[in-house]
Amino acid sequence: QVQLVESGGGLVQPGGSLRLSCAASGSIVSIYAMGWYRQAPGKQRVLVATITSRGRRNYADSVKGRFTISRDNAESTVYLHMDSLKPEDTAVYYCNADLETVATIRRDYWGQGTQVTVSS
Repeated sequence: QVQLVESGGGLVQPGGSLRLSCAASGSIVSIYAMGWYRQAPGKQRVLVATITSRGRRNYADSVKGRFTISRDNAESTVYLHMDSLKPEDTAVYYCNADLETVATIRRDYWGQGTQVTVSS
């Protein structure tokens, strides 16, 4: 069974920084893309950033230049470094991984979510 365990959320003032981490574990054969999505209250879940196994990155326009996604393939971990945070970045952030296990074909998995609140 696959688990995606997120950490690093919390309360931060506008202009501050946070780093989110997400570690994948289980009988994983291959991890393809990993990424972060967020869902603000009353809104749909939207893409924040993704990164392929070869390091190709994609960002939502709203976070370009402020957020950086990276991954450690050896540790099956993806990170999201967030700078210059704004109140509109407040949301639950979800980790996503496109992966294959010894028992299942390639599919998406989701973490449980971590709250990020940007407020003074």
